[in-house]
Amino acid sequence: MKMLKRIEYQEIRTWFHRNARPLEMAVWNYFHENGPREAVADELAYYQNEDGGFGNAVEPDGWNPESSPYATMTAAVLLRRIEFIEHAGIDHPMVQGILRYLESGVYSDEDGWFFSIPSSDNYPHAPWWAFSEEENKLQSLGITAGLGAFILHYAEPESGVYKKAMKYTEQLLEKAGVTEDFGEMGAGGMCILLVEVLQKGLFPAMDCGKLLEKMGAASNSRIERNPEKWAMYTPRPSEFIESPTSPLYKGNEEIVETELNYLIDTRNPGGVWNITWSWFDLGEKYTKEFAISANWWMGIKAIDKVSFLKNFGRVEV
Repeated sequence: MKMLKRIEYQEIRTWFHRNARPLEMAVWNYFHENGPREAVADELAYYQNEDGGFGNAVEPDGWNPESSPYATMTAAVLLRRIEFIEHAGIDHPMVQGILRYLESGVYSDEDGWFFSIPSSDNYPHAPWWAFSEEENKLQSLGITAGLGAFILHYAEPESGVYKKAMKYTEQLLEKAGVTEDFGEMGAGGMCILLVEVLQKGLFPAMDCGKLLEKMGAASNSRIERNPEKWAMYTPRPSEFIESPTSPLYKGNEEIVETELNYLIDTRNPGGVWNITWSWFDLGEKYTKEFAISANWWMGIKAIDKVSFLKNFGRVEV
């Protein structure tokens, strides 16, 4: 069985200290060096705006300083991953800012929060962050599901933002029953939301268990099973299966083993892994910005790849 050796792990660690921005350095330390979660929150705070939302390239492919629902979800997901709110409390100013922004109604309509916002066109960005009403109709499903799950998990049921999330959730559940195309993130976001709904016993009249099975099957069908295509931007098993306890692991054991071996084989000597996407034509317009973004992303993805390897016992201890 192939293993990430101690010396190789140390090379990744050294790369972080030499290359990562402070936010990813704090996240790396939390997950892999027993660092404090408070340090992650301290760095994340620099990306929060006065309106409570997040921008400022917290998601490295979009350099818009203005708050957006997606950038705010990026921050919210990270806070949940490090269990910050469980320790700091719902009244923490950063958390209250997020809830205030999401309740404000900015960049949302009767169907949910927007995937892209108009002002992003004025700053360096990947093509998928160009404002598009058509893409918003499809991709906003995943954003709304992800943000809804965060709100239902943490917000007070009497609050306006909780009631807003409940309204969106009911609409999403109805839509999920008759929809086949959930966009790039829709099925994954709906799985997270449905788990929250089932745990809280919400919407008992709807067959949420059956919907969760449907979303799981949709996620499973997106896994690219040809390793020859993994050098391009395709959904690998690790995008859906984090550990042996993940719901989709059963039946995908062999392809997971293939990716684990692939990761050990494809790491850059002395460093981390390359990203698998570009900004296409906009990469020529924003050459320097894309190079910086790519370096930031290499750090983000390396954190997840090392976690994936560790969870399956592939890192020497």
